[in-house]
Amino acid sequence: MPVFCAAYGCNNRRSVLTKSRGITFHKFPSDKGLRRQWEAALRREGFVASESSKLCSEHFKPGDFDRTGQIVRLRDGTTPSVFNLPCHPQRPVGTRNTNTSREAEESQPLDLSLRVPESEPQPNDDHSYALPDSPSHLKARLSEALARVQSLEREKENAIARERRAKKTVKSLLEDLREKNLINEELKERLDSHSDLQIDLFSKQDHEYTKDQREFVLTLHLHGPKAYSYLRDSLHLPLPHPHTLQRRLE
Repeated sequence: MPVFCAAYGCNNRRSVLTKSRGITFHKFPSDKGLRRQWEAALRREGFVASESSKLCSEHFKPGDFDRTGQIVRLRDGTTPSVFNLPCHPQRPVGTRNTNTSREAEESQPLDLSLRVPESEPQPNDDHSYALPDSPSHLKARLSEALARVQSLEREKENAIARERRAKKTVKSLLEDLREKNLINEELKERLDSHSDLQIDLFSKQDHEYTKDQREFVLTLHLHGPKAYSYLRDSLHLPLPHPHTLQRRLE
């Protein structure tokens, strides 16, 4: 079932386009008092929210949202306050009670396009270009969009860094050392049991080495000192200095 925003003059509906713009849709609160505040804020005379009625995020201030989780939620007690309303609430057209007027109305064809439920306004392609009703609201929306872009950029950088670290495992290093003839097949087989170790863990300050890490470092230095020096001095991997090796791994 399509989801439309119930605010007057707002034609946002849930779609790929609105999702890409960061627009979210929120149900009217179940608390009766708060629900009436939402209905009053819309300034639509006679409007009563149904279970399917929704308001989009463009009618709330940036501070009204809780974005700490995976789902964008409204903070408790929040009411909508951002609207582009006319000077006066929309009033229903008065009906005439005379016999002549009733007969005239009954003789007119029924225009089905006008009988649209209030809770589901029809979309309007022009709405995508509508601006907020004040510069302050526009500035707030731009700041919120910029913060979201920066957050996504940080997530992307972190993902790239995690992928880069994942490739720096002992297994990939052993293959590299074997191709360069810095270790023989026997030493490679001996170190294969540590192939899943993450090399970057050696660089953490105050890091207490695990049993596997101690065995890997000591075995590599004892049986492959050239390979150890190559990893430490040429590839700048965070391995202990040979002079402090025994003390650090005790």
